[in-house]
Amino acid sequence: MMNSNQIIASLLLDIKAIKLSPEVPFQWASGWKSPIYCDNRITLSHPEVRNTIRDEFVMQIRQRYPDAEVIAGVATGAIAHAVLVADKLNLPFIYVRPRAKAHGLGNQIEGAFQPGQKVVIIEDLVSTGKSSLHAYEVLHKAGLDTLGMLAIFTYEFPEAEKNFIHAGCPLTTLSNYHNLIDLAIRAGYLNENNRKLLESWRKDPATWPQT
Repeated sequence: MMNSNQIIASLLLDIKAIKLSPEVPFQWASGWKSPIYCDNRITLSHPEVRNTIRDEFVMQIRQRYPDAEVIAGVATGAIAHAVLVADKLNLPFIYVRPRAKAHGLGNQIEGAFQPGQKVVIIEDLVSTGKSSLHAYEVLHKAGLDTLGMLAIFTYEFPEAEKNFIHAGCPLTTLSNYHNLIDLAIRAGYLNENNRKLLESWRKDPATWPQT
């Protein structure tokens, strides 16, 4: 029987929210070549999948952060997931923009909150962690008590692990790269010959593939 981490990974593969292509890599906006592409927005088009993700987030928050008072989403990919979680927990919802608006009130945090409130951040995907942790810092500077962050998936880059430790932000993910690769091999999406290549990418994505 699969555990919850494996179930989420299986769902992401089944609906093609995660695509694997070791032989013909994808190119990210950063210019990196990648054998994997993750778009968790696709989960929102599948009610059973989005509800499974919501319920897993809710369970994790109840177990880890039972005193949470606010749910914050990271714009834009995690906004919808965070709304679903906040609704299920009957908690206020806010979200964090990448940068403050250049017009109107100039808000970077949208929604009502009070300094000192305990907030849990919902993210859809963690790569290097820089954009995710930017949201964490924005909430912290606004006076919120940032308890931690939960994300659907992480590539498990060593850089991300260091960044989260340095920031002092606890990170919990519903699924991760290692579990995904193991499951993909067992399910026939990949073969064992791909494993070494995929692991080399995770360790140093900026210079992959080696020439």
